[in-house]
Amino acid sequence: MNNRIKISKNKKKEMVDKIKDYFSNERNENIGDLAAELILDFFIKELGSHIYNQGIDDAYTYIKDKTEDLFALQIIRR
Repeated sequence: MNNRIKISKNKKKEMVDKIKDYFSNERNENIGDLAAELILDFFIKELGSHIYNQGIDDAYTYIKDKTEDLFALQIIRR
């Protein structure tokens, strides 16, 4: 499996713009596209796999719970 998180160019641009807005609004700092992109790359590298794995764990728990619900639908012959 490829461990690299892929983000489309459009989504990456949207995220870079949000990072720039955050720095401008919350920290009164103006940063450029390159700085915002490096910040985004850092967080994807450092947090991406943890967030992805949490999503996998959540999906597993959800599917497991729904599978258990299926057993409640069994017809028991007497």
